[in-house]
Amino acid sequence: MESTKKPSGIINRNFFLHIHANRVHVHSMKPTYTFGLGIMLGFLFLIMLFTGVILMIYYTPSVETAYQSVKDIVNVVPGGRIIRNMHRWASQGMIIVVFLHLLRVFYTGSYLGNRSLNWVIGVVLLIIILLSNFSGYLLPWDQLAFWAVTIGSNIAASARELTDLLGITNAFDPGGFLKKLLIGGETVGQPALSRFFTLHVILLPVSMLILLGIHFWRIRKDGGLSRPVRYAEDKGSTNKWYAWPVLMWTELGLLLLVVVGVLFIALVADAPLLEQANPSFPENPAKSPWYFLGIQELVSYSAFAGGLLIPVLYLVFLFSIPYRDREDKYVGQWFSGKTGFKVVWRSAAFSFLLVVLQLIVLIRFGWLRDWFPGISQWFVMLINPATITGGVFIMMAEIIRRRRQSSRMAALALFTSTFMALVIFTVVGIWFRGPNWEFFWSVNQWPVI
Repeated sequence: MESTKKPSGIINRNFFLHIHANRVHVHSMKPTYTFGLGIMLGFLFLIMLFTGVILMIYYTPSVETAYQSVKDIVNVVPGGRIIRNMHRWASQGMIIVVFLHLLRVFYTGSYLGNRSLNWVIGVVLLIIILLSNFSGYLLPWDQLAFWAVTIGSNIAASARELTDLLGITNAFDPGGFLKKLLIGGETVGQPALSRFFTLHVILLPVSMLILLGIHFWRIRKDGGLSRPVRYAEDKGSTNKWYAWPVLMWTELGLLLLVVVGVLFIALVADAPLLEQANPSFPENPAKSPWYFLGIQELVSYSAFAGGLLIPVLYLVFLFSIPYRDREDKYVGQWFSGKTGFKVVWRSAAFSFLLVVLQLIVLIRFGWLRDWFPGISQWFVMLINPATITGGVFIMMAEIIRRRRQSSRMAALALFTSTFMALVIFTVVGIWFRGPNWEFFWSVNQWPVI
């Protein structure tokens, strides 16, 4: 009796260990179920936090000295180059891992049951992680940072396309308000750098730390990690392991793996640092950070549809998933079984074909403005690859819901198709857009200026 109570006693007396239940189900420990993505995300955040505090000691948030302070960190401060590289790659890793974690949670139905609130918290964390990376993008104050944030702030003002068409921009300008709130004016300068620094080192990290704590607490509050219905009522100890030492050693192994991985990348790949920002010499192509290039691609079709309408609808869809889909029988099952897997791969294939076909038409033959030069901007705004893609996906999901009488299958179709489209648009923005946002198969095809 004493030996069985000892592990539980250790956990209950230790604050760090208290975030875990005394025992964890063996299904939750399967590497192919969670892949350790949530824990890895937490470790990447700790690396970013630790390296960020060191960088903050030497960095000065001024347009006159910011660039030189970053150069000093890289070239003068002992170990500064490695610290900056680790900070950069840990933050980039967070974006990749948080999207992979989103996919894992969705496709295993881990938002079902009583876990809807934690899904919402997770989506908020996704937004904060993206904003945290974006706010840090400007701090080096080089050409890459300056023009990326300039593009990002213009995307924030996307509503102006609609208000201009309505003729109300002078009286009601929500796009301009968002842009000024973000960068403190119409152009990127000291107000923008001050805002981004404050967001990056105080508001967003504190928010992330609080929400991560609530997120982990909710996992324990909701009965641990999700698992299939057949294990839901498993109250015995036969299929459960003590959190100490099994889970703790597993997490320590993941921590070592994450630290070594980030350190290795930091040793072989330097964080980019171009020449000092010069507002008089724009980059061409001027691109937003890579994780917003999918949106920038959509904005190139229509500022309002690509920069506001579609992203807002997508966020509404993400937040609404656990409240529209309540088929708890699928919780803990990858792709909700064989039927769900068919829906997923067919939706992915359909999305790929639809998006690529539109891109072929757009690149080879142009779009409405090229076909009808005098066409109203209303048609350009309402009929473009962004709106067509979104509308077709919504109709497809509704058809699946009615035919299969399943909100889960409809959610699988809509989530998969939209995510596949986002990936394709992002890939095009990263590798196939060149000067003047023209399409090029290779950088070698770019015109020589």
